[in-house]
Amino acid sequence: MEGNLFNCQIKNPRILITGGAGFIGSALIRNLLINTSCYIFNLDKISYASDLTSIEETLKKLGQKNSSRYKLLKVNLLNSNDTYSAIKFANPDYVLHLAAESHVDRSIEGPKVFIESNILGTFNLLESVRKYYSNCDPRKKEYFRFLHISTDEVFGSLGSEGNFNELSRYDPRSPYSASKAASDHIVNAWYHTFGLPILITNCSNNYGPWQHAEKLIPKIIINALNKCKIPIYGNGENIRDWLYVDDHISGILKVLNEGEIGEKYCIGGNQEKTNNEVVNSILAILDREVPQNYSYKELITYVNDRLGHDKRYAIDSSKIRSQLNWKPKYSLKKGLICTVKWYVENFRRKI
Repeated sequence: MEGNLFNCQIKNPRILITGGAGFIGSALIRNLLINTSCYIFNLDKISYASDLTSIEETLKKLGQKNSSRYKLLKVNLLNSNDTYSAIKFANPDYVLHLAAESHVDRSIEGPKVFIESNILGTFNLLESVRKYYSNCDPRKKEYFRFLHISTDEVFGSLGSEGNFNELSRYDPRSPYSASKAASDHIVNAWYHTFGLPILITNCSNNYGPWQHAEKLIPKIIINALNKCKIPIYGNGENIRDWLYVDDHISGILKVLNEGEIGEKYCIGGNQEKTNNEVVNSILAILDREVPQNYSYKELITYVNDRLGHDKRYAIDSSKIRSQLNWKPKYSLKKGLICTVKWYVENFRRKI
């Protein structure tokens, strides 16, 4: 993906990314900085989970010329006036909406911020974009896109068989997934009611370098390196479909560039594992990479299960695979090795 990877026939497209200081957003920005000539506007309120370090390091490596292609807009989507001002300033050809409160445990402890950020924040963004889009010249309207990045958790919990797909019934079980489900519906409504050219993606569990320490995989690695107990909810048999973050980014860009307006695309890694299997795989890598006089597996401890803990997630990615010719490059084994090695090298950072 080099040069102009977009279809809009613009030499240097202008892209506004909400939540660009988050895990997935920063990975997307790094990809675009390295592989394209586009201008990037990172709209982020900068919260506890934000980290601009990887973007700053990428800009430093690329040099001053490329630094002019990136601009941070510190804006909270709950402020509708500031949001619209940021949209006008960025004058984007594309908007990618990744900003969201995303940690399930935090949503159980304090749901209000999830409702505000994920629902009202999305509404304010859509209204600002709608106003902006209505004033765009006809040529821009031909290629402008609003891509909403969501999660498979909106579909609820699977039994032992079956997979989520684009037609799956919504059945969220946590305040987090309920707020994301609502945002999906709002985005879809703005397409059908107002004609805003939207796309929606629903991804499986992401992982990789730079992920916040409260998430499962970095928590396992960091706790192990710090010789702390490694907590596993319930019996550890909950199943997730794991997607390496770089594969998710390639799927997002595929959908943005080639997806059909108004359509939804499920992006999954086709790597289903129980939490026990993931934990044991990570600790086996650490036993090889950073050996101790004991196995890291001795640090595992089982704790009370999470409230409303979904049993299984799994995504059927056949639509994006067949229609857009996308597929993941990373097996879970390869992705975990890359991730563990990165955290081993960087865990002294403030991650």
